[in-house]
Amino acid sequence: MEGFSISEINDEIFSRIAGKSFKVTCTVPLSELRYVKLLHKDLSGKILRGEMICNVRIADDLLDIFQKLFAANYPIEKVHLIDEYDADDELSMRDNNSSCFNFRFVSFTQRISRHGYGLAVDINPLYNPYIKTVDGKKIIAPNNSADFEDRDKNFPYKITADDLCCRLFREKNFLWGGDCWDDEKDYQHFFIAED
Repeated sequence: MEGFSISEINDEIFSRIAGKSFKVTCTVPLSELRYVKLLHKDLSGKILRGEMICNVRIADDLLDIFQKLFAANYPIEKVHLIDEYDADDELSMRDNNSSCFNFRFVSFTQRISRHGYGLAVDINPLYNPYIKTVDGKKIIAPNNSADFEDRDKNFPYKITADDLCCRLFREKNFLWGGDCWDDEKDYQHFFIAED
């Protein structure tokens, strides 16, 4: 489909991610990453160009998922490289930016995130927050998404267990953070489990 493509990380793309999502401490070889161009539509139906970096293992699956979401008019507000936010996950989420690769650790741990391998995708994160209680204190990320914690409310860009986005990712063997864990919810998060 025109507007959708996968390529290796060339020098121009690497110059945009070096020291940001591809940190100097990154342990993932550049050869394992791919640059994906895609089209998506926002809530008004406007066609937008998006770009994402992911692991080569999921590149074809992501392209297929995004082509089907686009054809079905599934709304995704933004798909920019997280490097446009200096690889700051909070800033990207607060702007409702959907993204994939960012070499970092799982919140509150020293384990490399599935995003750090390019094996996780966050979709419309502002409206689909990460929620966890740490030391008796509730953490909601992004920090401007408290209005979207109540999943019984209706609001735009909300991901539910039976919506098209969830179904398409599950068909490709992704897990959804909205129903994986008892002690936390990550409604934006689709990921390939560890080998």
